[in-house]
Amino acid sequence: MTWRATVLTLFPEMFPGPLGVSLAGKALASGLWRLEARDIRDSATDRHRSVDDTPAGGGPGMVLRADVLAAAIDAAEPALDRPRLLMSPRGRPLTQSLVAELAAGPGPLIVCGRFEGVDQRVIEARGLQEISIGDYVLSGGEIAAMALIDACVRLLPGVMGKPASGADESFSAGLLEYPQFTRPQAFEGRTIPDILTSGDHAKIAAWRRAEAEALTRLRRPDLWAAIAAGQKAAKGTTDG
Repeated sequence: MTWRATVLTLFPEMFPGPLGVSLAGKALASGLWRLEARDIRDSATDRHRSVDDTPAGGGPGMVLRADVLAAAIDAAEPALDRPRLLMSPRGRPLTQSLVAELAAGPGPLIVCGRFEGVDQRVIEARGLQEISIGDYVLSGGEIAAMALIDACVRLLPGVMGKPASGADESFSAGLLEYPQFTRPQAFEGRTIPDILTSGDHAKIAAWRRAEAEALTRLRRPDLWAAIAAGQKAAKGTTDG
């Protein structure tokens, strides 16, 4: 079965956008995955194709209506056999492990929110999983959806030249990726570390692991704390 992403949006013309070039675009053109962008307004019932209304209880902005969005979801995916996601800043953080999980499945249906948000009732009634790509707010969920789809597509079989390319990079083992170098040997007085040109693969692997750990401790103490906690738990199990 071909991996398929279905996107519900008020701006279907934004797709494929960046997903139509580079690795994702080549894979899309060759049929390794499929993309469908559907206009939420097609499910509106009035002549103005209204999809939103004022927030219950007052406040600024507008809210996507539950009835219109539910109809759009039902028209796109009547069965419950695929993940249903809502791109939202209050959602579960998108991680590499979640990306790998989604890439291994049939592909998600993704709702791109707009305005002040989405009526909570349709989130609950249609089983939408809220997913966030970071602690910031975008104008809508489209760019976030593209980021999620791109992260998944590059893990699909046949998309990357070497399958190992996705296994040895940031977050794949809970660590940030080690520094990379290539020719020329010297650049503005900076040289490639000698160990990387030594041919000693064991020492190179140890150097890369040490560099990845150092970067993670410095830049992402939250990730390092999780790794340390896991190591402590594993040691406790072994000792026991």
